[in-house]
Amino acid sequence: MDQPCPRLVFAALRGGAGKTTISVAVVVALQKRGITVVPFKKGPDYIDAAWLALAASKPCYNLDAFLMGREQVVRSFSRRFKEGSLALIEGNRGLYDGVNSAGAYSTAELAKLVKAPVVLILDCDKVTRTVAAMVLGCQHLDPEVDIRGVILNRVGGNRHAAIARKSVEEICKLPVLGVLPRLTEVDFPFPERHLGLIPPQEHDRAGKILNRAGDIAEKHLDLEHLIRIARSAPHWKVEGLQRTDSLEEAVCKPVTIGVIRDTAFQFYYHENIEALAEGGARIIEISAIEDSKLPAVDALYIGGGFPETQAGLLAENKAFRQSLRGAVENGLPVYAECGGFIYLGEFLTVGDIHYPMVGALPVTFGMEKRPQGHGYTILEVGKDNPFFPVGTILNGHEFHYCRILSCGAGVDRMAFRVKLGTGMDGSHDGLMENNVLAGFTHLHALGTPLWAPALIGAARRYKEGQDDQPALDLYRQQQAATPILK
Repeated sequence: MDQPCPRLVFAALRGGAGKTTISVAVVVALQKRGITVVPFKKGPDYIDAAWLALAASKPCYNLDAFLMGREQVVRSFSRRFKEGSLALIEGNRGLYDGVNSAGAYSTAELAKLVKAPVVLILDCDKVTRTVAAMVLGCQHLDPEVDIRGVILNRVGGNRHAAIARKSVEEICKLPVLGVLPRLTEVDFPFPERHLGLIPPQEHDRAGKILNRAGDIAEKHLDLEHLIRIARSAPHWKVEGLQRTDSLEEAVCKPVTIGVIRDTAFQFYYHENIEALAEGGARIIEISAIEDSKLPAVDALYIGGGFPETQAGLLAENKAFRQSLRGAVENGLPVYAECGGFIYLGEFLTVGDIHYPMVGALPVTFGMEKRPQGHGYTILEVGKDNPFFPVGTILNGHEFHYCRILSCGAGVDRMAFRVKLGTGMDGSHDGLMENNVLAGFTHLHALGTPLWAPALIGAARRYKEGQDDQPALDLYRQQQAATPILK
């Protein structure tokens, strides 16, 4: 069945060109006009997605063909776009940048997959007519990519704007849909850390920033033209959507899964939490900073974040740390990624200060000035563990400035062999202790459909001592009937 599906991809020629700030600004402005925007983020990013979600007042969904496969990208988009009246997809890196010279998994490939028109955001700092050459190159590199307009960003003045606009419109035959001047932090205070923005959870003026962003979009962008381009996208064919991303509620008996979510730990895909809930789990959010003890849960999920920025507060909450360590020693199933992995260790060193962490894992960490692991990962499960069968291949990603200073466990307690990426030591990831599995790699529930039922199954075993094999067998049969393309 074909349905109207207004949609738009914002892309650029490189990272740091202003995609996120302009995407957020457009979402805010459209929402103020009564247009309900469903935001999507191409790639594995959490922070851009968090800002887009805040701007839209609804979850931002990640679309990443490497993590979840092309078929699951289409399924997820088909399921989500109906939640609003316009879908806005923010790309990542440059339009044609992928994992190889062919541009595999690039924003361009995603735009073609979801048949969405593309608007290029160009950083015009210190260039004029050359912007037309850059746009022309994008048009000719792959004519199947439907580039429909250009936004000029970081323009120096009226003369600069006039030359750049005329060059693009005359040479590339594309409309210029907006011209944004160079904005100072006072004008548009989106502070950055590492390779992106500071998460909104750490920002005390997020609401004011969003309002300012919406005003800037109204003033400098042709929103009506952007809306027309989105509405010109071809109808979307929706047929036979199958919910293969989670177990049916009837398969698993109800369990309670805790999720540590505070200013230290915010990196969670909405689809991961959703998959747990759809699998029959009751989700409760926990703060490692404010809660005095771990509440009664059947399993715990600790995502990534920036524990280094909150290390003092995490260390000060000794009661919670002791409570969590005791639960781990009593067999509580815990799945932890990146920042959660660091938190479960013994110490985190930031500068010259050694902050005590939970102490549930025999490992210490230190923050560095450069990334220690950054990019997609491929892991092979090589050891028996509480969650994944041996031989399972997992596609994920990692991004951390932390390195392991010492580890009191050998490779026999590391569940994963690293086929692509860095992991803990370049060859292994996934440290096991009791019913804990923790590592640097992040997984997406749609790309690892066994993840949610595995965590739910571990919670059930912990709660009732009941074997979950029938549930997993049923789930695997469902997956075999509707294979996910990689």
